[in-house]
This record gives sequence, structure tokens and C-alpha cells, in this order.
Amino acid sequence: MSNKFNELPNKTILITGGAGFVGSSLAIFFKEKYPPYRVIAFDNLKRRGSELNLPRLKAAGIEFFHGDIRNPEDFDVLSNIDVIIEASAEPSVLAGLDGTPNYVVNTNLAGTINCLNLAVKKQADFIFLSTSRVYPIENIEQINFEEKATRFDISQNQTLRGITKEGINEDFALDGYRSLYGATKLSSELLIAEYTQFYGLNTVINRCGVLTGAWQMGKVDQGVVVLWMAKHFWNQNLGYFGYGGTGKQVRDILHIKDLFGLIDWQIHHITQVNGQTFNVGGGREVSVSLCELTEYCRQISGNKIAISSVSATRQADIRVYITDNSKISKASNWKPQITVNQILEEIYFWIKENENTLKNILK
Repeated sequence: MSNKFNELPNKTILITGGAGFVGSSLAIFFKEKYPPYRVIAFDNLKRRGSELNLPRLKAAGIEFFHGDIRNPEDFDVLSNIDVIIEASAEPSVLAGLDGTPNYVVNTNLAGTINCLNLAVKKQADFIFLSTSRVYPIENIEQINFEEKATRFDISQNQTLRGITKEGINEDFALDGYRSLYGATKLSSELLIAEYTQFYGLNTVINRCGVLTGAWQMGKVDQGVVVLWMAKHFWNQNLGYFGYGGTGKQVRDILHIKDLFGLIDWQIHHITQVNGQTFNVGGGREVSVSLCELTEYCRQISGNKIAISSVSATRQADIRVYITDNSKISKASNWKPQITVNQILEEIYFWIKENENTLKNILK
């Protein structure tokens, strides 16, 4: 399949989950950088707060289609498409663990299959936003670590393949359980490989770590960076759960505009990375523990809030995850640019400027 982005002056980009945090942000960034492009946001508006993005999309000149990727007939209204960015998902790691797995399975797996079939029909390139949660929980918990003053850190000496001081790379073992969310994403990855081989699609898979930035409607199980700042902004309580209740669990975080920079490059260089899978995150330089996150939020908001401590570790939690971006950086020269402090300052001022609108969702 040819790379249409090198052949056509104007492009049509379809972004599924286009009214969510990731999808709407990518849509707006693409339209801002490439005004002649036709950018389509496709979303079922299920997640609370996604409706707030509709005026932003309209103001940016982005077309919105209300539809559900679980229903392939909802795609019938779409005409020519050059690239599909599959950003739709039930993103909670806890989704379905209460015995109701239908939505997470039908959205994250069956929905992706529908999007792949659409890509075949439209001869469109396909960028898939997967997750670091495809890596099994038990394997991650076997990573050798050091306990430091404010965080758990990855040790220099490791016995598992796919893990170095820099973090987890694409060779990390995939055998084991990972959550229904992670399992559906990994299943989608396997099918994408089949479509790439047998239908000739141009595809790229990005296993994203923690994504964040303004306009994310943060909750405990997804969007914790925004949630943490929101709790500080409104002087509400928080808690450190698990691993002794010290708040030393670590994640790397990636600003959505840094992700856009990468996807922008991938779309326009698709033949160079066709069929490949990449770990994509903030990396060691943009990583933070919960107690470090608390200190950032205290300094930026000026508020010190009560934080409880619960020693017991919750289901599906992990001690430390840091992305090794070496493979994608070597392929594209991409690396995250936006620091933890810059991310949190942006979120704080976004909440402050939109307090009345956001308080019923984030407070």
C-alpha cells in the first residue's frame, strides 16, 4: 500500500474516540498544524466530560460524528479517509473486574476489529494507541527495585529480559495476566499484525504509558495526574494506597502534545515504521512518584491537603513502570520535551481558568 501522505496535498484523518482527552487533543493539534487537512472526530460520548470537547472541536474546524466503533454501520456516513488514528478505548485498568466485562471487550477488541475493517475498505493507514498495560502485572512486579527517599527506582541489576535501568522495552515478556483492559489491547495488537500482513495495511502500534495534560477528566483509575492536581486545587483529601502506603509508586508521564509530535512524524513517515510496535512514554526524565507528585502540586497550588495511608496493595496495581523509549527514539529522533513541572503547571492553570465548568466533574 502506498504512503498517501507523500502523494496528496490534503489529507483526511479519522480519529476514533475523538471527543475524549487523547482524541480531541490530537484532532486539535493536527488541525492547528495542518489547516487544509480534513480532521474527523468520531465518538460515542460515553465518558463523562467528553461533551465539553465538542465546542472546542467545532471552534477548531473539526468535523464531529456521533457514533460507536462497536457498531460498524455507524461508519457508513464516512467518505474517503487517508489515515485512522484508533484512540477509542475503555481505558480503566479496573474495567470489567467487577464481573461486567462486555463493554471493555466489545470496545477495545471488537471495536478495533471494526476500525481495521474500515481501514481495509478505505485503504487507510492505521495508527493504534495501545498501552503499557499489555505487559503482565506479575512480570512487572518481579523487576528488581531500590527503595529511595521519595520513590521506588529500577535497579541496575536485572534478571528479566526487556528491562534495564532506563525502563521497560519491547522485549519484556508478555506471558501472564495483565487486566482485561491490557488483554483486549494486546489481542488487538495481534490482529493488527495479521491485517498488516494479509491485507497490506500500513500500521503502527504505540504502547503508551500514562498520558496527561489539560482537558483530561481525571479519575482514580485513569487520569491520576489531573486528579491529583484537582484534589489540591479544591483542598480535598487523597490517599496513598499499597506498597506500605508511602506513595513511592512510580510512573513516567507523557504530555499529550509530545505524543502528537510522535504521531505526526509516524503518519508522514509510515513506510519507515510500518508493522512496528513501540513503547512510548515520558521515560526516566519525565517520571514521578505519588509523593513527588504531591510535592509538585503543593508548590504549584499553594495548598497542603490531608493524605491518608493504606498499606494494602490494590488489585492490578504495580510498583514501578518506566518506559524505555530507545527503539522509537532511534527510529525517529523523537523524545519527550515537556517536563513534569510544566505538565502540572498547565493542568493547574487550566483548572483555575475553567473552575466553574470542571468542578462538577473533577471536584
